[in-house]
Amino acid sequence: MKTFGQIVSEARKAASLSQKDLAAAIRKEDGEAISPQYLNDIEHDRRNPPSEFIIEQLANHLTLSKDPLIAAAGMWPTDLRQKLPAADPKTIEQAFTAFRKVLKDKS
Repeated sequence: MKTFGQIVSEARKAASLSQKDLAAAIRKEDGEAISPQYLNDIEHDRRNPPSEFIIEQLANHLTLSKDPLIAAAGMWPTDLRQKLPAADPKTIEQAFTAFRKVLKDKS
C-alpha cells in the first residue's frame, strides 16, 4: 500500500496543482491556510498524517475518497470511532472478518 504522502503527492500532480496552490486551498481548524512546506513534508512522509479535518479537504480538492486516505493515515473515520465503544466484540469481529475478506478477494 502506498503511504499517505505518496497518495497525496500523486493525486496533486495528476490534478496539475502545485504544492503552493493546494496548500493555499487547505485550511486548518483555525481558518489559516497550511504552508507549502507543511504539504511538502506530508508528501515526503516527514510528518505524521494530518487531522481528519485536513484529510477531508485534501480529498475534496484532489477528488479522492476520504476513507482510503484515512486508512493510509492509520486512522479510523470519526463515524466508526463513535460507534466502536457501543459495539459488542462479536459485531466488531464480524466487521473485521468481512473487511479482510473483501481485501483478500481483491488481491
